[in-house]
Amino acid sequence: MKCLKCGTELPDGAKFCNKCGSKLEMPCPQCGNINPHGSLFCLECGYDFRKSKEAKPLDLNQPRSYTPKYLADKILTTRSSIEGEHKMVTVMFADVANSTAMFGNLDPEAVHDIMDRCFRLLMEEIHRYEGTINQFLGDGLLALFGAPIAHEDHAQRACHAALACKNAVAH
Repeated sequence: MKCLKCGTELPDGAKFCNKCGSKLEMPCPQCGNINPHGSLFCLECGYDFRKSKEAKPLDLNQPRSYTPKYLADKILTTRSSIEGEHKMVTVMFADVANSTAMFGNLDPEAVHDIMDRCFRLLMEEIHRYEGTINQFLGDGLLALFGAPIAHEDHAQRACHAALACKNAVAH
């Protein structure tokens, strides 16, 4: 089996690429079914993964505007996420290095467009590993892994998401 993102040859049964960190499956944004990485259509509902993603405006004060439906449904049906509990989690913080110098001579609208595209890339990778965005902070964001959805491998998911974010913005 090959990683569709970087082409690395992987052993059968691998869940993540050991070269680029990509998860080798993807949830359907329509029904939440887990599909093999690189699928063109959802195996459950037939959703077309090739559809161009129309950029809807983000409302950073409304998590439902940027949280995929399958992930929001999973959160809302998890008892502990509604009632609350103490648990170990992994926190990932990402921000734009040297943003003041980089954005100093740009119009605010241009900076907004750049950051909007950057946030979309980061959110896609964070959500792929079932992390949730806890807070947007100017030119950065704070994501949680292991809450509100519990995962025993939350630290690994955060690391994979961080590497995927780094690769996504590099392109």
